Amino acid sequence: MDSVRSEAPRRAPQPTKPELVALKVLIAGGFGVGKTTFVGSLSEIPPLSTEEHMTVASIGVDDADAVPDKQTTTVAMDFGRITVDDSMILYLFGTPGQDRFWFMWDELARGAVGAIVLVDLRRVDDSFAAIDYFENRGLPFVLALNDFPNTPVFSDASVRDALVLTGDCPVLHLDAREAKSSRTALIALVEHALARA
Repeated sequence: MDSVRSEAPRRAPQPTKPELVALKVLIAGGFGVGKTTFVGSLSEIPPLSTEEHMTVASIGVDDADAVPDKQTTTVAMDFGRITVDDSMILYLFGTPGQDRFWFMWDELARGAVGAIVLVDLRRVDDSFAAIDYFENRGLPFVLALNDFPNTPVFSDASVRDALVLTGDCPVLHLDAREAKSSRTALIALVEHALARA
């Protein structure tokens, strides 16, 4: 008698999942320039924020003259996440803007692919420290002019000259409250970082 061999049905090969790439992006700039707002406008999760109410202890320490309605300040960092697709996630880290929290920047910058430096043209001087930080470390960054109401109008060339930017550093305008506008800055940063790789 012939034995009948039963063969198990063959399974189709399972598609392999692409390896997940996680990229870290810093959002930097001076005090009250819109870093927390930027992270909040883009994050697909409720952003982690370390905003605390400003107290009388900050008088004479934090210059809030240009942002008199500011009630809170970031004391550690902001954190948000954006899933680009099945293979890539962006982690956004907003840096604290005050000098007394700069000790945290080295930890936040470790492993970052680049940074977006937000600038309030009413207070351009507040941008120099962040620009110097990233230039000294060779970390790619884009300069994003956050268009606040009643902001003076300057050409991109005059802003570039005033901040002594290298010729390849992108300069763009955005409204940190709007996701589409903030996303444009992220795309510009990724393109700039890839061009420098």
